Amino acid sequence: MYCSHCGAAVPAEHKFCASCGKPLGPLPAVLAPSRTRLENHLQLVGVLWIAYAALKLLAALAVLFAGNVILAAVRLPPEARFVPALVSTLGWGLLIVSVVGVGAGWGLLQKAPWARLLALILGFLALLNIPFGTALGVYTLWVLLPEESGREYERAAQGA
Repeated sequence: MYCSHCGAAVPAEHKFCASCGKPLGPLPAVLAPSRTRLENHLQLVGVLWIAYAALKLLAALAVLFAGNVILAAVRLPPEARFVPALVSTLGWGLLIVSVVGVGAGWGLLQKAPWARLLALILGFLALLNIPFGTALGVYTLWVLLPEESGREYERAAQGA
């Protein structure tokens, strides 16, 4: 046990600190063991990936609607008949990316062993999506990329 005033080691049965004479109490926040960066930010990264993927899902549904409903009803010249299929393919790609993003966020929240690697890959890819993807990508890389974060995540995944 440690003194909450001076930080000196004190036997647990003592009521007063032998070093400074003050009554013993709980450690102040400065002396108490602090949480690591990964512990502080992992849940937020997971939630942000789910929210970001939900926005991508809305975009995917809008693009699929445009490609399969709106453009299908429009009379296009023969040289532009590939456009609905192209827009629909783009929508399906966005849909797949959003599902993978939800999976990465959910995996991080559950501390799944595979989720850190998936989130890092998505974080690198998200850097190209200015502004929100870039911000999320930088934050994801800042939290998950350091070697210490990798070791700590592995310990957390084994304990989960």
